[in-house]
Amino acid sequence: MAPDEGEKEGFLRRRMARPIVELLRQGVTPEKMALSLALGVALGVFPVLGTTTALCAVVALILRLNLPAIQIVNYFVYPLQIALLVPFFRAGERLFGAPHLPLSVRQIAAMVHASFWGATRFLWTTVWHAVVAWCLIAPVFLVLAYVVLLPLLGRVARKSRRDGATG
Repeated sequence: MAPDEGEKEGFLRRRMARPIVELLRQGVTPEKMALSLALGVALGVFPVLGTTTALCAVVALILRLNLPAIQIVNYFVYPLQIALLVPFFRAGERLFGAPHLPLSVRQIAAMVHASFWGATRFLWTTVWHAVVAWCLIAPVFLVLAYVVLLPLLGRVARKSRRDGATG
């Protein structure tokens, strides 16, 4: 394994896996943790920049989920949010039969940097269409992620309880 891979694995383990295991040890149920993590990813890729932290916080408070867990995941999926902006824009265009807006992530970032409000006005319809596309895709992702995460987190919780009882 190259040094970069070991350092990356160490970073992810230290910054993401350990806090999740620690929360499970403290009594957060695998069900709540799986929902927190799945929602953190689903909400973290919401195609409106600058909204996901507040979205995750509101949802965590309403559903009484673990706020640190949902925000940790939200933080880690930020690059994915950026990467999925244009695909969500394209999905929205197809869904609504809207004209193709030839923009790259770099161009969008430059527009936002130059004038946040100008970019908002220019992209309003495109973003609204992307949000509708996200609303159709996110629930499917959420269910799949929850179904995958729940048994994994159940095993981690059982193992951490066993290790805690013997250690």
